[in-house]
Amino acid sequence: MGFMQGKRGLVTGIANDHSYAWYIAQSLVREGAQCLFTHLPGEKMERRCRMAVEELGVKDPWLAPMDAANDADLDAVFNRIKSEYGTIDFLVHSIAYADKSWLRMDQGVFTATPRQVFTQAMDISAFTYMAMANRCVDLMPNGGSMIALSYYGAEKAVPGYNVMGVAKAALEATTRYLAMDLGPRNVRVNCISGGPLRTLSAMAVGGFTDILDHMERKAPLRRNITGGQVGDCASFLLSELGAGMTGQVVYVDAGYSTIGL
Repeated sequence: MGFMQGKRGLVTGIANDHSYAWYIAQSLVREGAQCLFTHLPGEKMERRCRMAVEELGVKDPWLAPMDAANDADLDAVFNRIKSEYGTIDFLVHSIAYADKSWLRMDQGVFTATPRQVFTQAMDISAFTYMAMANRCVDLMPNGGSMIALSYYGAEKAVPGYNVMGVAKAALEATTRYLAMDLGPRNVRVNCISGGPLRTLSAMAVGGFTDILDHMERKAPLRRNITGGQVGDCASFLLSELGAGMTGQVVYVDAGYSTIGL
């Protein structure tokens, strides 16, 4: 019996079988959790998500369309969960977006970021964690756990990461404030700062291949991470094994964040 047996929760952000969310779901399902899934609206996105989830061995998966920037979509998803299940135990927020035109390594690109690009990145990448938590906490009467996905570019300036780095910094701060706010309700809120992985969103960042090569050379473990390592860390944080942890940014990056050069 896995350590997530009897637990149920929502996993957002599965685009394909290379996304962080997919690896997290893989670990959760292996440990016995029942996972519910959202996908971007549209038949193509539903089909893509369904195929990825079925690879995990989940038959007839629970799927719901959701544009995280749309409050009506958020309400519909959480109202449906409440109607069908009543409660959940965990939430996985794996959603981020910034216009890739502004994720280039060219000098001056970040400084010239337009207001709309900046606010959209902040809304989708950071505010949505708070928006989901606000709706989710009422479905956790006995407590629960939430995680989001970040990256080292939230803490240090990474060429090409630009406005996404600012949004991820806001996501990490949001994690701490949610943890403070929801702690009295026995709801834990954490964030995983994963190393670079070849996901759809990561490939939009300028110079991403160079980032992978640099990390492999410089990280204390002299290698890049795997999606499965992030998935297992997420399962730990979402389970009772992580019961003493909240408000934390946990690094799964082969130690890269600990070095100076």
